[in-house]
Amino acid sequence: MMNEPKHTPYDGSAGSFQIGLKPIGFENWIEIDDKLGPYLEKKHRLYNEDPDRVFVAEAKTEEAQQEVLDLLLEHLLDNYGDIYSKSVSTISVGDTGCQVDLNDQSIPPLLKGGFLVQEDLALMRRDEKGWRLVAGSVSFPSSWSLAEKFSKPLQEIHAPVPGFQTGTRNAKIIERIFDNLDVSQPVERFNWSIYRDTTLFHEGRTKEHLYWETPDQFRNAYFRIERQTLRKLPRSEDVLFTIRIHIDPVSDVLEGSRWQQIGPELVQSINSLSKRQSDYKFASPKHTEISTIVEGFVK
Repeated sequence: MMNEPKHTPYDGSAGSFQIGLKPIGFENWIEIDDKLGPYLEKKHRLYNEDPDRVFVAEAKTEEAQQEVLDLLLEHLLDNYGDIYSKSVSTISVGDTGCQVDLNDQSIPPLLKGGFLVQEDLALMRRDEKGWRLVAGSVSFPSSWSLAEKFSKPLQEIHAPVPGFQTGTRNAKIIERIFDNLDVSQPVERFNWSIYRDTTLFHEGRTKEHLYWETPDQFRNAYFRIERQTLRKLPRSEDVLFTIRIHIDPVSDVLEGSRWQQIGPELVQSINSLSKRQSDYKFASPKHTEISTIVEGFVK
């Protein structure tokens, strides 16, 4: 059964390699859908297999982690009371079979929060080096690893991204955005690419996962959407960065009611990329050929 995608940032509504932050209401902070169970099951399995790959935390972040968990619990119980319920110290997640014991001291607060939602959670803190990643519950990276980003400042985290390296205008703008975030106003942005599979955990950046070079490969590929939010925490004044992965079959988008609008915009977006940007987004600098493939599906 074909499903219309929830977010289509490749339709021209969000430019590639642009910051593109927009304000959102608190009620729209976290996204829950019918894939909640499989996402949570995958998070638990990844943690049980190798916890250090999906959770990291510096010392003295426990209070901020707890602040995140408290905000999440309030949000989920208020906005998704038909799914989340609390009994004494246990949070149950609908019919997923997932339960989180809030009194279990062996599980860090940020990890407990990560076990409740489809989003990945990254805690950012400012010091003399800038805004650093000081704790993270990240199970679904898009071609990067939590270990390589841990404890690094923003400009180093974004170093592989064309146009966002240390000293660039974009890098400075992002620093100012974090500095000026208001507790009363969360914001969101989107990132997207096209992958050849539905794997949620993409720790490495490999051509086999990203690169598609024929029309059949494109039709059978998947749009991988990152919905990212930033929220300033009122007590700690740290910033919580969330990443929610949506995976939509390209075939659904091609057959959807909006393809006549989306298709030309997608071609234009690809054509606007530099070779370096195309190499980063698609693991190939051949954006002319990639554009031609997509254009072949535009009616």
